[in-house]
Amino acid sequence: MGDCFILALYFRLRMRIAVLLVALAAVAADSAWFHHRRYRRGTEHEFRFCIAEELMKDCNEMASETTKSPAKIVCISARDREDCSIKIKQREADFGVVDPEDMYIGKNVKDQDFKIFEEIVTLEEPEAEFRYEGVAVIHKDLKLENGIKSLKGLKSCHTGVGRNVGYKIPITKLKNMGILGPLNIPELSPRENELKAYSDFFDSCCIVGKWSPDPKIDAKLKERYSNLCKLCEEPKKCDYPDKFSGYDGALRCLAHNGGQIAWTKVIYVRKFFGLSVGITPAAPTNENPAEYAYLCPDGTRVPVTGTPCRWAARPWQGYMTNTAVVKTIDELRKKLSNLYTVGSKKKASWLEILELDEKTQPRESKLFAPGEYLDKANYTDVIERDYGPPFKTVRFCVTSNDELEKCKAFGRAAFSRDIRPRFDCILEESVKKCLATVRDNGADIITVDGGFVDLGKKHYNLKPIVSEMYGTLGDSYYAVAVVRKNSSYKSFADLRGAKSCHTGIGRTAGYNAPLYTLLKLNLIKKDECPYPSALSEFFSGGSCLPGAKDPLDKVPAKAAEKLCSLCGGNVDANDGTSLDSKCNSDTTESYFGYSGAFRCLAEGRGDITFIKHVTTTGNTDGNNPSAWAINLKSTDFELLCPDGGRAAVTEYEKCNLARVPAHMVVTSNSKTEAEVDEIRNALLQASKLFSKYPYIFKMFGTFNGKHDLLFKDYAVGLVSTNEDSETQHVYSNLLSTINACDENQ
Repeated sequence: MGDCFILALYFRLRMRIAVLLVALAAVAADSAWFHHRRYRRGTEHEFRFCIAEELMKDCNEMASETTKSPAKIVCISARDREDCSIKIKQREADFGVVDPEDMYIGKNVKDQDFKIFEEIVTLEEPEAEFRYEGVAVIHKDLKLENGIKSLKGLKSCHTGVGRNVGYKIPITKLKNMGILGPLNIPELSPRENELKAYSDFFDSCCIVGKWSPDPKIDAKLKERYSNLCKLCEEPKKCDYPDKFSGYDGALRCLAHNGGQIAWTKVIYVRKFFGLSVGITPAAPTNENPAEYAYLCPDGTRVPVTGTPCRWAARPWQGYMTNTAVVKTIDELRKKLSNLYTVGSKKKASWLEILELDEKTQPRESKLFAPGEYLDKANYTDVIERDYGPPFKTVRFCVTSNDELEKCKAFGRAAFSRDIRPRFDCILEESVKKCLATVRDNGADIITVDGGFVDLGKKHYNLKPIVSEMYGTLGDSYYAVAVVRKNSSYKSFADLRGAKSCHTGIGRTAGYNAPLYTLLKLNLIKKDECPYPSALSEFFSGGSCLPGAKDPLDKVPAKAAEKLCSLCGGNVDANDGTSLDSKCNSDTTESYFGYSGAFRCLAEGRGDITFIKHVTTTGNTDGNNPSAWAINLKSTDFELLCPDGGRAAVTEYEKCNLARVPAHMVVTSNSKTEAEVDEIRNALLQASKLFSKYPYIFKMFGTFNGKHDLLFKDYAVGLVSTNEDSETQHVYSNLLSTINACDENQ
């Protein structure tokens, strides 16, 4: 009996162990499946394509296409390509499109394991190793007794200022050879250092284009280095179009305008002399290739009919992934090939997000690390082209860690795209601290609103050099007051005792404009100094005026307490630290800035908010994907007019507190004209590039969900400012009314 019981117990125990082992195996298998799916999405082979957020519609259309490959594409939204690199590294995305400059950023990411697995090549040259090769072409009998050193004093033909094969490659390589003059003269800007070096080295040139985005600087440089325009069709104009500029124009300059050396790319040499190019057969021209030769970097020559010797090459664009995807890379390659076939047949617009069109196609490549891929083209030093040491920097003063992060990303993107000087970042506690730091040469620039521009000019020896642009309004905007549509407020007099939301103390739309309006309407008396106290008494229900507790603003303690009472700190924090940043004058306070002040109203903290005219529409009707804004409708809000009554949020031209100057970049008056020019030039170059191609880097717009960092979200570009505008003059008079109170204290 006992033996039977023991035997039964033994079998029962074995069964339980077996069931437990099966369960554990299932858990392990499920865990392995989940881990596998995290990166490879199981047997479905889903590949997450990282794309800039503004291109998501086209991406989703592409992802819905049926192809022979069963693999699926899932579109992952990112801020820009710089953000995509981070997402690919962190395994939040699997691949993305990259230019050589993006590869350069990728190669410098710490602990990166990126791989270039596919190239985007032209149908004309489907087997070419590089997108193009930079070469130097000379008359075959040109005497160069001392090799490359004998180029000094020649007549040189170039594609245009700032271009790769005709400008950057020759100056980079000639500098590295030690035969070009200095590029680090301290009192000259990076661009002027380059132009001077070219001017001193060559007898004459044709280098057309905008030498500076600022017309005055451009004209000044072209007058100073006029020999660089001497070989152009129109030397005084020295700009596009010019028949002796561009790839083929440089060769025409060599053949027909007295040039002795031309810097261009191989494909145009072959076309110019009637030679075959890739799959395109030879086509006779009037030019005689027997009279010309390639000049090699070592001083030797090669007939233009032979294999060219390049100075550097520009790699193809391509697709970048991480090592976690390598095991299934062939499936991804097949999917891209199928998408190209389908898209080409349909002439689909979504092909553009893959950087494909009727002239290009994807081509499989071996797996390259980004740095390795750049180095094989001898292209890394062309991107890193610099004029130091010492290396100049433009130091941006910022006031929060969020802004610091964007500043560093901006600096990386700008440097990779040939914008010089480099940008660096200095973190301070507040705007006023930044103004002092710029004054004392601890930083070079900061972007501030009109109120702080005026303060900087009067008390910190600063001056504006660049202004933001806001579309049709140019370098100005409207300050407005916004209430909820269902509120009872009909006039500013009704606001006494209400709760108010402001962008920040001392700021134009959120403080100066409403305060001036209350003074003008006699709702606050001109002798009720200090005005922050008067404001706190008028809005006795409480306010959120970020920065009111900053000691530098000297707001009386009682008033500061009231003016900060509605602020929430980081209201999205879930770690118990939400109030640590309450009433800070930066993005650590959720109700700071234009969008923050609007959020303060939208979430019911305040009864009225004072903001920019585009803030309401920019945060409603689906234009802001943040959780607090996603369901808001612009029709639920209205403008409160100073003269009484209300208006739709789109009627800001007739219902506003003031038309005020745009935010501006300020620097120290102690800087030389040349130093100011190089700062202005770098900012304008960056604005021109990144406003045209926001998918490369989003210079204007939210950054990681944060608003108005470095520049205002709604800016569309920057413009040089050398003197005060009429709007600035009017605004300065407005401020004088407000400042008179403080000065009499």
